[in-house]
Amino acid sequence: MSGVRRFAQWGLWFGGALVLLAAVLIGVDVLMRKFLARSIGGADELAGYSLAIGTAWGLAAALLDRAHIRIDSLYVLFPQKLRLALDIVALVLLVGFFALVAWHGLGVVSQSWTSGSRSQSALETPTVIPQVLWIGGLVVFVVVGALLLIDTVRILASGDLRGAARLISTRSAEEEVEDEIRDLKDRQTREGSG
Repeated sequence: MSGVRRFAQWGLWFGGALVLLAAVLIGVDVLMRKFLARSIGGADELAGYSLAIGTAWGLAAALLDRAHIRIDSLYVLFPQKLRLALDIVALVLLVGFFALVAWHGLGVVSQSWTSGSRSQSALETPTVIPQVLWIGGLVVFVVVGALLLIDTVRILASGDLRGAARLISTRSAEEEVEDEIRDLKDRQTREGSG
């Protein structure tokens, strides 16, 4: 799973860079409109593509970091085995939903490719380009989710409930505190050596 984590982290950086570029583009467009009475044609279109693609490529890293939002008011009161069962069901449903979205998205990409569809803006972007990048992120998420599920089942089969929980359960308050302390120590070490 370490190679999968590195690839997901790359996808997160790629997605984050796209979202950052979209923010810069929108900022420049707003400033141009205000001070030059001109606009970058298609800035909103490019920003929309960036947000969709960036989000799709960030999903896998969020899954591996257990950063997806869950409402766990009652969850924390359940015994560990029930929580793990619910986590597995949640993972199967989440990955299954995105597999369905990706499957239907592939049909849309195929239709865009066949018909040579272009956006209805001044840019006339071939729609297949952002669609392929978006679907790529979703496919990566589905594959990572399936690998995570397989790894979780393998760990559960060995009887390691805590190990399985560290993979797919919601992050406990203790884990959040440990991560914050570790990050603080890492920053202090970097600042002390720099």
